[in-house]
Amino acid sequence: MHKENIHNTPYNFDDLTTVNKELSSYVVTNSYGNKSIDFSDNQAVLELNKAILKHHYRLDDWDIPKGYLCPPIPGRADYIHHISDLLEEDGISSQIKGLDIGVGANCIYPILGSQIYNWKMVGVDIDIVSVTAAQANIDLTFSLKNNIEIRHQENNANIFEGVIKPNEYYHFSMCNPPFHSSEKEATKGTIRKLKNLSTIDTKATPLVLNFGGQANELWCNGGEALFIKRMIKQSINYKTQVGWFTSLVSKKDNLPKIFKQLHKLKAVHRVVEMSQGNKQSRFIVWKFPKE
Repeated sequence: MHKENIHNTPYNFDDLTTVNKELSSYVVTNSYGNKSIDFSDNQAVLELNKAILKHHYRLDDWDIPKGYLCPPIPGRADYIHHISDLLEEDGISSQIKGLDIGVGANCIYPILGSQIYNWKMVGVDIDIVSVTAAQANIDLTFSLKNNIEIRHQENNANIFEGVIKPNEYYHFSMCNPPFHSSEKEATKGTIRKLKNLSTIDTKATPLVLNFGGQANELWCNGGEALFIKRMIKQSINYKTQVGWFTSLVSKKDNLPKIFKQLHKLKAVHRVVEMSQGNKQSRFIVWKFPKE
């Protein structure tokens, strides 16, 4: 993980259960004598996230509607820390404003940006339930209200248009795009995760992904590659209003298609590699040369 990520050490479940009593009933001692939870249990993961956000990020409370994406916070924090590094390279370290495309009901990136670096953040989403839930999470903690604004993207075809206002400037945009191309593909991904996390019989047990997720959060036509290519095409119209455009790329095999689009539009770009334990991840960053 990033050197600034406070999740570089194992979870302290004694501290976490102090701030969230509900987590206690899900904590077990594994065969190595260490405390943990069953990460295939979506309610356990939800209570863990509540505890992390209360203990480490000073939230009064946090929640998401049933079935919505419940993000693993350490990896999300890594993305935030690496964006901070990117901005520091440009000599930018204060009064930072960022845009989160697809904020989700969890509102996790704006929350982390606000609580770690005191950034101003705007989160946008096409799903009105996510917009409402994200706003509810902000309203639960007073310190978030001055730093985060939530907006509804009413046109599914647009990514930036309709949410970036005239004369607004963002030092960066970020996105965790839908990574599957169909519901069928998303279901296969769910089965793989459940098999990796537990001994659940996925043929006999109804599929409930431990981290949740709605259709717009998990898949879109063409999957991740097409979504990011569309984002790149539309971003050129906002090249003077966004310093760095960024997006997670979950599938490394999609990078050549994304590079091709960036080369076509003559965008300056690079890949930032990240790692969380054995998991390797990355995000793409790009901007357009000044004319």
